[in-house]
Amino acid sequence: MTKGAEDDPTSDVAAERKMRFLFALRSRGVTDTRVLTAMERVDRGLFVRGIFADRAYEDMPLPIACGQTISQPSVVGLMTQALQVSPRDTVLEVGTGSGYQAAILAQLARRVYTVDRYRRLTREASDLFRQLDISNITTITADGSHGLPDQGPFDRILVTAAAEDPPGPLLEQLKPGGIMVLPVGQSDTVQSLIKVTRSTRGFDYEELRPVRFVPLVEGLGSE
Repeated sequence: MTKGAEDDPTSDVAAERKMRFLFALRSRGVTDTRVLTAMERVDRGLFVRGIFADRAYEDMPLPIACGQTISQPSVVGLMTQALQVSPRDTVLEVGTGSGYQAAILAQLARRVYTVDRYRRLTREASDLFRQLDISNITTITADGSHGLPDQGPFDRILVTAAAEDPPGPLLEQLKPGGIMVLPVGQSDTVQSLIKVTRSTRGFDYEELRPVRFVPLVEGLGSE
């Protein structure tokens, strides 16, 4: 007699792990149904490699290549939720990192452009997107602090590294009515996650919560 999937202990473990993962997100304020569904679809374990792989489903940031980090899932969820992505939106992500955040945005938006200063990170993320058959992400190696003026303006911009102030080029590339979510503050102190909305009067700023991110660095990385 063939063993059914319902008798497979590994599927039970995976289901329980996913349930705990989603419960942790909800308990930390991620309540948007579309965001939760996107985060359920994208397996964070595929984006964490090496000695930290067994901690991929914990709500904590983890080191990745090039001295960067993959953000903790609850922060990814809260940033995505604050961005209010609609299915017709074109999104710019500054700081590809592992590719996890871009993969989630791709579930919600029409098109995602993600940029990182490290060629190794963009290459590895692109490989993962192909493996996952995610076709609406364009990955570019560039200085993200300048945005992508040739592809803009954007409906939404998400920055996953901290600048002292919102970079002027990114503000310029935000469409009227557009939203940008980013951490601001000194890299060696607690930063603030802020939401910037472009209106007819200019830019409106809303402080969301304290966070800790790697600094937004100009120029290209060496790896």
